Parts: sequence; structure tokens; C-alpha cells
Amino acid sequence: QELPETVLLKFFRPENTPVPARPTPEQLSNLIKTSLHYPESFNHSFHQKSLCLVPVTLLLSNCSQAVVDVLIDLRHKTTSSEALEIHGSFTWLGQTQYKLQLKGQEVYSLQLKACFVHTGVYNLGTPRVFAKLVDQVTLFETSQQNSMPALIIINNI
Repeated sequence: QELPETVLLKFFRPENTPVPARPTPEQLSNLIKTSLHYPESFNHSFHQKSLCLVPVTLLLSNCSQAVVDVLIDLRHKTTSSEALEIHGSFTWLGQTQYKLQLKGQEVYSLQLKACFVHTGVYNLGTPRVFAKLVDQVTLFETSQQNSMPALIIINNI
């Protein structure tokens, strides 16, 4: 009985393999889409409790197919006096910075708490989000485009 003939497999790679194009700054600033989820208005009795705590969800969506390093900074404050007059000032409770890694197309939900001491209209859209591709060698992450103001009304009952 004859043995079947052995065939050698050849692996080859074309010499002109295209180098992936470097993402543009605009593409890098659109890696992560953010949205805040919170009640439009919140009723609180400031007479019974001086601090009003409101749960807020920050939803982060990786819009790319690549793995992305994300930095969330909650320490950003509105500095213009006009914005303070309209919206007032509030504080994020707990951790002030988060570092995450999101896989391609991954959506991540971050639970936050906003703390208010007065009634009024406030802009919750203060978190700054920075992102960079994991395999990208850069010192600084690219600031992600911020969405519209996220207004909440705090009422006294």
C-alpha cells in the first residue's frame, strides 16, 4: 500500500502590506460618545436634610473597533461668573477620576452622585472625558467632544 504524497504548505505575505493610516485629530476626539442620564427635576426637603444627593449615570460608548484607554475627570468646574449665576455650583461625591479601558464598540455605565446645597438649575455636563487608542504611543489622551449642557432642576419641598 502506497503512502499519500506529503504536500508542503507555503505561507506568504505580500511585500506591500498597507500600513494603517494614523487617525486624524478629529477621529481621535470622537472615539468615545458620552451621555448623562438623570431626572429632569428632583424634589428635596432642604429643611430636613441640607444635602441633596442625586444619582447620575454617565454612559460611555466606544465608537471605534479598537481598544481605547479612557480617563474621566470630575474635578472640572465652571469658572465663568455668568454660568455660575444661571446654573449655580454643585459637587460630585466620591472618586474624582476614573481610568477605564473599553473594548471596540463597548458601552460602559458609570454611576455618579451629584450633591446640591440649594435649589436651582444646574448643568451636570461638567465631566471631562479623554481617550486614546491603547496601542497609540502618546503622552496625552485626546479630549472627547462634549455634548450639550445637561440641565437639572432642584426643587425644595
